[in-house]
Amino acid sequence: MTAPAIQQPSYLLANLKADWTIKPLLQRCQELVKVIDDYPAKELHLVFPWLVESIFGSLDGAIVGWNLQFMHTRMNEYNVVMDFLDPSGPMMKLVYKLQAEDYKYDIPISYLPGPVKASIQEGVLPDCLLFHNKVHFPMSGLLTLNPFEYYMFNFASSLIAPKNYPPGQQGSCSDSAYFVLVDAYLKHFLPTEGNVPPSPFSDTRGTVAPPAPRPPSVPYVGYGVHSTSLLKRHISHQPSVNADPAAQEIWRSETLLQVFVEMWLHHYSLEMYQKLQSPQVKLALLQYRLSMSSMLCQPPAPPGSGTLHTYQEPFSPTEEHILVVRLLVKHLHAFSNSLKQEQTSSPSTHSHASPLEEFKRVVVQRFVQQKLYVFLQHCFGHWPLDASFRAVLETWLSYIQPWRYTGEKNPQADVQNRTVPEKWASFVQENLLMYTKLFQGFLNRAMRTDLVNAKNALMVFRVAKVFAQPNLSEMIQKGEQLFLEPEHVLHHRQARVFLTPAHGGSFLSSRQPAGTDTVFKVKSHVYSLEGQDCQYKQMFGSELRTVVLKLVQIIAQARQTAKRISDHSAEVAANNSFLSWFSMSSTDTSYTFSGGEADDMGECVKKTHEFLDKALDYLCQIFRLNSGQLSQLMANLASTEDDGGSKQLPDCIQTENGFVLTDLGRMQIINGLRRFEVEYQGDPELQPIRSYENAQLVRLLFRVSSFFNDRLGDHMEALCARQDFLGCVGRHCLKGSSAAQERRRSPVPRQARGCPQRARVTLRALASYRTLLTLLLLYLLLASLSFGILSSSALILLLGLLYELLLILFADKPKAQ
Repeated sequence: MTAPAIQQPSYLLANLKADWTIKPLLQRCQELVKVIDDYPAKELHLVFPWLVESIFGSLDGAIVGWNLQFMHTRMNEYNVVMDFLDPSGPMMKLVYKLQAEDYKYDIPISYLPGPVKASIQEGVLPDCLLFHNKVHFPMSGLLTLNPFEYYMFNFASSLIAPKNYPPGQQGSCSDSAYFVLVDAYLKHFLPTEGNVPPSPFSDTRGTVAPPAPRPPSVPYVGYGVHSTSLLKRHISHQPSVNADPAAQEIWRSETLLQVFVEMWLHHYSLEMYQKLQSPQVKLALLQYRLSMSSMLCQPPAPPGSGTLHTYQEPFSPTEEHILVVRLLVKHLHAFSNSLKQEQTSSPSTHSHASPLEEFKRVVVQRFVQQKLYVFLQHCFGHWPLDASFRAVLETWLSYIQPWRYTGEKNPQADVQNRTVPEKWASFVQENLLMYTKLFQGFLNRAMRTDLVNAKNALMVFRVAKVFAQPNLSEMIQKGEQLFLEPEHVLHHRQARVFLTPAHGGSFLSSRQPAGTDTVFKVKSHVYSLEGQDCQYKQMFGSELRTVVLKLVQIIAQARQTAKRISDHSAEVAANNSFLSWFSMSSTDTSYTFSGGEADDMGECVKKTHEFLDKALDYLCQIFRLNSGQLSQLMANLASTEDDGGSKQLPDCIQTENGFVLTDLGRMQIINGLRRFEVEYQGDPELQPIRSYENAQLVRLLFRVSSFFNDRLGDHMEALCARQDFLGCVGRHCLKGSSAAQERRRSPVPRQARGCPQRARVTLRALASYRTLLTLLLLYLLLASLSFGILSSSALILLLGLLYELLLILFADKPKAQ
């Protein structure tokens, strides 16, 4: 498409909109590449917002866009889209072209994350530098962004925007176009090697300038960490003409990270908003807790006019959202760990470090820690108790193991038992709650999940394995000791001058004043995240140790349950044969597995047993559990399991209405540890037709039985009432076994169990394929011995009668004794 000499921007936009609905994606992208190359920024200015919305979808979810979350490598459009949206592709070239001309675009504040929106509506500027200079007071309801910020904001929002996808479509994980693009942007703008590639487009001044700093005449009330931008602090000491190109380019890295963190992690409940977002309470709390009595401690200020009471954000992250967050965490660890050794070891080199190196040194603690902690805490408390929690779990485990992303090549055999290097002790201490508080949250979840399920057992094994790494538990204990150090030992530090958030410092930054020590960092970390009512529970304290022992008991019970299921599935698999068509392998309607299902279940149970065994070993290592006490617990559990069928019932109490479950019994049923044997308690003649019965025969024999019962019912009752041998035979054949009636397998009301059963003829057993096949085989056997049909029938009836008489005699012997 060739640009004409004179063409209005509105005509260009209308032309593109018309082509968008009729042309295939490949042709549209090719024409967009020519438009971006040929048209000046002035004409592309109006096209840009429409194009971004058409690609990523609208912020309210009404427009789906290119549906990047559901675009995979097997689709024809995949490569075209990836080339167009690549960090060095045509779309980013358009962004730089508009950025050079300093165009601005507005986004409604209503589409910001709930905490940010509520804060701005209160008149409190969020701590993130992304929102500085963007919000106008008094409120206009709009956020003004430059082209790069606008593009990244829409890209990040498309992950969490509500969308109504066509039925049958399911989001993917690591092979979707969106996931691959996130990875590409992270690697491009947060490189682990070298510097950020310079902008491919330059204006008349020679470079694409970063956003201007905030004018000092614009007042604002901020909260949280008000540290100066790394870029602005670095270039403020040198002339703009000779500015370092790296310093001119790092603003894109900082902007990208801030947009991703704010849009993906800055979500939490009203309670957490109240606890974290009040600057006066936060500052006063830190000053009080750290005994900084030399500084003025202001009373908490009342919240804004009703904002705290009206703030509600129904935030439920999807599994794809969690996986993208995990990708971000892993890359940030790799980005931070790529810092040169001389920069980490020698504080004197900090002033000579490049902006990118300085950014690497503080990126995790300053930009990610707080919001990720609150995000994970929300997920731990609200995620369903199923195997999908694995995505949240792995995100957490990725964050607390930064040593896995150092880029060092280690043999796989050494990784299993590799000791955590001592240099990571400071990271563990400054992220103490990530280890201790979230571990406690996981324990609470694990005790309420079905650990017989192999996927749930795997999650317990994964957590136990991570925390059992050599030297990690010692680091956590050291961090807890530092936090619990009595505050009176800090009094001698009162005269020192600390940089608080209100004075331009950062409690989360690793670049603290010389007077700040490790105790200060650990305490400020805990108080800044947990608020003034922080009641810290030690991970290695007696209270949590009791919880761990309960989990160990639940794991041991789950192992016993898995063993019983494994034994049963093995028995079912052994009984399966070519006669399975007649369902002769089992008459238990509660367990009807095919051969393949039994094998699969046996394999899953085997994995469950293996995961739980290893988890027990790791938990013993972490908490130094007494092996004798653990062995005694296992022995008691095994003896309890072998005490008889009645002991297998869930914990319950007997009432006049039958069994009533206790709280312990409910927990046992939820975890699959015990259960009631639920059986059909109604009239056996009226129970549903089974798969091993012939439906026509069941109905025919029921009519025949009903005919005899109606005609001869009184005579059969009189026979059963006799106290002689004939009465005993009548009760056995016409009323069934009393032992079966006395079993109490399920909590049936007493009135249901107490209904007397009348004497009657029951012929339904003759409709079973098993009975029919047995009779057929007997007839064939007798026919081979030259017996006729009548003689064979008489012989079969005689053998059946003798069998029933033997059952009656042996059943009466225990009663006589």
